[in-house]
Amino acid sequence: DRRDRDRDRDRDRDRDRYRDREDRDRDRGYYERNGRGRHQDWERRRNNRMRGGQEDSDDDDERMKRRRRKEEPFRGKREDYVPKKKDQTEEEEKLSLASKADIAKESAPTGGLYIPPWRLALMRKNMTDKSSKEYQKMTWEALRKSINGLINKVNVINIQNILPELIGENIVRGRGLLARSVMKAQTASPVFTHVYAALVAVINTKFPETGELILCRVIDQFRKSFRRNDKINLLASTRFLAHLLNQQVAAEVLGLQVLELLLTNPTDDSVEVACTFMKEYGAMLSEVAPQGFRFVFDRFRGILHEGEIDKRVQYMIEGLFAARKQNFSEHESVIPELDLVEEEDQITHPVGLDGKFDVRDDLNYFHMDEDFVENEAKYAAIRKELLGEEGGDDSGSEGDSEDYDSDDESEEEEEKKEAQAVEDRTGKDAVDLRLKIYLTIMSSLDFEECAHKLMLIKLSPGQEQEVVTMIFECCSQERTYIRFYGLLAQRLCDVNRVYQELFDEAFQEQYATIHRLETNKLRNVAKLFGHLFHTDSLPWTAMSYIRLTETDTTASSRIFIKILFQEIAEFLGLRKLNEKLTDEFMEPHFVGLFPKDNPKNTRFAINFWTSIGLGGLTDGLREHRRLAPKLIMQRELSSSSSDTSSSDSDSDSSDSDSSDSDSDSSDSDSSDSDSSSDSDSSDSDSD
Repeated sequence: DRRDRDRDRDRDRDRDRYRDREDRDRDRGYYERNGRGRHQDWERRRNNRMRGGQEDSDDDDERMKRRRRKEEPFRGKREDYVPKKKDQTEEEEKLSLASKADIAKESAPTGGLYIPPWRLALMRKNMTDKSSKEYQKMTWEALRKSINGLINKVNVINIQNILPELIGENIVRGRGLLARSVMKAQTASPVFTHVYAALVAVINTKFPETGELILCRVIDQFRKSFRRNDKINLLASTRFLAHLLNQQVAAEVLGLQVLELLLTNPTDDSVEVACTFMKEYGAMLSEVAPQGFRFVFDRFRGILHEGEIDKRVQYMIEGLFAARKQNFSEHESVIPELDLVEEEDQITHPVGLDGKFDVRDDLNYFHMDEDFVENEAKYAAIRKELLGEEGGDDSGSEGDSEDYDSDDESEEEEEKKEAQAVEDRTGKDAVDLRLKIYLTIMSSLDFEECAHKLMLIKLSPGQEQEVVTMIFECCSQERTYIRFYGLLAQRLCDVNRVYQELFDEAFQEQYATIHRLETNKLRNVAKLFGHLFHTDSLPWTAMSYIRLTETDTTASSRIFIKILFQEIAEFLGLRKLNEKLTDEFMEPHFVGLFPKDNPKNTRFAINFWTSIGLGGLTDGLREHRRLAPKLIMQRELSSSSSDTSSSDSDSDSSDSDSSDSDSDSSDSDSSDSDSSSDSDSSDSDSD
């Protein structure tokens, strides 16, 4: 243990001694001047340790000198220190401190002092003059914090919720803050560049000056980074420009100018940046400027053939050509979730790379506004026009001036509007409801949270159908089936019987119109229904809608039945599924799945179930087909016997009729003879 402690102490001492190269060289010169090297010094320290002594005092002095030299740059200068006057009183000291605090408060930049929220609210409440500099500075600071918070929260899922909140802030006054916050967030998180570009595109439609300011600042950052060879910022700004071009905030000429600048004198870094730019912007460039698109790839091909760049960059060019071959399928220009601007609403700024523009850095800092109250009222009117009453009331809770009288008036107006029952027949309410349901589904982490949120939505009678429709729409739009939708539908069916009936009707409608769906959408819908059937959330009586014959099915419906029953069999197993389908109480509902009315239909059903790997379900059909000829013979025999019996009965009846007629004739003859005899006898008597 003692040896370990000594070894650790020596190691720490040596580490401190030879921390940097200058000290090592200085020590080496010192030892050489004194006629001993590092080996002799090590032997001396070892001998001292064995004797129980300490190192020489000259080493201690040298170590203290080195420590002083290291600490000297951080100590400050002695002459800056001003000793306190002895005759200064306490009052003078307080006055000087107060004046210094006021000077520091006036000269300090905004954002340098933290104020708790409760104190900030109290200060705002006590301020009556809303045009004063202190109040404006306070609202400016709140505006800066609010914009930064919203920009840091935005993503693909919640962008449609963030946009109204962001427009609710005074982004005309804080457009410099918005531009700086967006660019800072994009540089820190380049993977969210497409989200920030979509955000800028929407703001550009409402406030074109703000969109142009952000575009000019991004171009300015690109030019500065290119001149300074700052690769990190150059990649970030290039990626941002590519997505702004995809959103058509800038014209395609800007993209061609960027590529021309990067590929005129190609280097490893410039070609790498150009490849990154083309991967993000290539899909859009091929549509808007196909000739320029071909020219750019010809230039890439020439650089690759020259072979003057690094192997790594050559591989990047080859990867770019591979992406072009796949039509940039992995690099969409605008994904559907971020396609938020209509073509007729898009505003494209014709700003070039070599143009002259003012980036307005002064907008990043606070300035006293003489017409502050009027400008706030103007923006409140704009906000009310864009967002409506609710958006205007909800926004501006932080950052802008709060007029409590106007809030009370707006609340009274809302109450009056609610009192007036207005029926909207334009369909806007249905669209808003679908949007709300869609955002609820997309923003939920799991199916339980989603079901809980959907149950909290106030629905009018009959609007539950919109929930069912949106679940099918969202499920069918996914690339692959996600079990989230099946669990969500199962939970809704278990909670409310109305949803169970609606899903039953939806099964009938989807099966009737299944030929309209693409293969991927068809697969997702079939697996969703398969989940509902194998969990018994959907009654099996719905199977009565299916009739499996060659004439009653199409290619799409047969694919649907195949995926549906394969999904059910995967979870239940073939034996349990067969038990359900052969249940004597439910068997009448499965007649269409196993037709026995016609040998042709029976043979078709057997072949279908066997081809999809569920031949074990056809045992009853096979037995029926085997016994069908005997049954047919029996029916024919029974029909023939019935025919013969009927013919015999007919002949018997005819014979009896003839005998009756004969007897009648004989009776008539006898009666005639009797009458004649009677007449003869009477004649004889008369004689």
